[in-house]
Amino acid sequence: MPEPDEKTAFSQKRANAAAVLDYAWGTTAFTASDAIAATGLTRSTVIALCDELVERGWLRELPNARAAGEYRKGRPARRYELRASAGAVVGVDAGQHCITATVADLRGNALGRTYTEIDPDGRADAERVQTADATIAKALELAGVPKDSVLCVAVGVPAPTDLDGNSPEGEYEYWSRMNPGYAAHFREHGLLTEIENDANLAALAEGALGAGVGVSSYIALMAGERFGAGYVVDGHLVRGKRGAAGELRLLSLVEGVGSTHGIGALLRQWALELRASGTVDTESPIMKAPKARLGAEVVLNAAADGDRAALALVDRMAERLARICAVLAGLLDVERIIVSGAVAPSLDLLLPRTAARLDDLTHPPAPELVASPFDGGVVSIGAVVRALEIVRTNASTLGPAPIREQTIPF
Repeated sequence: MPEPDEKTAFSQKRANAAAVLDYAWGTTAFTASDAIAATGLTRSTVIALCDELVERGWLRELPNARAAGEYRKGRPARRYELRASAGAVVGVDAGQHCITATVADLRGNALGRTYTEIDPDGRADAERVQTADATIAKALELAGVPKDSVLCVAVGVPAPTDLDGNSPEGEYEYWSRMNPGYAAHFREHGLLTEIENDANLAALAEGALGAGVGVSSYIALMAGERFGAGYVVDGHLVRGKRGAAGELRLLSLVEGVGSTHGIGALLRQWALELRASGTVDTESPIMKAPKARLGAEVVLNAAADGDRAALALVDRMAERLARICAVLAGLLDVERIIVSGAVAPSLDLLLPRTAARLDDLTHPPAPELVASPFDGGVVSIGAVVRALEIVRTNASTLGPAPIREQTIPF
């Protein structure tokens, strides 16, 4: 057993290596001088650690600065970068209707993505777990990544999750059905695992790559079949004691709202009711679209083309959405509300109408209301972001598991 002084030296070396690797993760090509300036470590320590991290497979040594045309006089500086192919992560959106898996390298470059539709009313826990396994396996095959190269898997579920990745049981059977023991399942397979609420992962995606970049306080409002929210306040994700901060059951108490039904669900319901009423012009897309396809996309596109019936539904939706945003803004005092999910690309007409009404319902200035730049893939993207955060945090205790170098376009 190492002596106390040896333990201290070992811990210090690990901390120093973690600092150099963390710096490499946050930058592109760098020299030892760059790492020295960033970490405060000595030159000899940094060079020794870079050599060790190259040997271990975390870093790659690049052509020196002179060979790269960046240095002309004196001794050429050695250059390094994080090996993006030192391992892979998997981000999963385990939604109600579909399970999507994305495989990415350590720079977040997508290597493969696939999805599998699933019966939203299926009761068998094993079916959802098996579908997730099969979807991940297919994504790994498309990416050309062996399973033993996966360093972490993160899964987004439409349910609150505690710190162990479990969802409440009992009254809300839907939650336990959507999260049928994913955490235990993947950990039994030896994978570093995180199970998180889908809206929270959407918030992470927006903050890292989307409409939340550079904003310290914002809400990612999932708005498809149901409303759910991921809150980032003063730069921190707010989860709550049981991970249920963004479940929005409070909407049942809000006048003019009354439920968590989302934009997709409501526009479909309202369009079908309007169609059945017989009060709509027969040339309206609401009447002409096949009944099975009559939903939010049809309504929003028809409204954009000036259809009066569709415009009336959009105005009705704007009033409801403004009330929801006013409540959330009043509680959290955020700078921006980002409407996320599959409906995001179709919100050009709805959001300005909502913003105008929001101005009337809130103390100025009202939060900025924007659409996510992502579509239905936002949760899977957020899962990749979270998996990379976990690997980066735990890199000093993990060993790299190399994958092939190139990415697959899709």
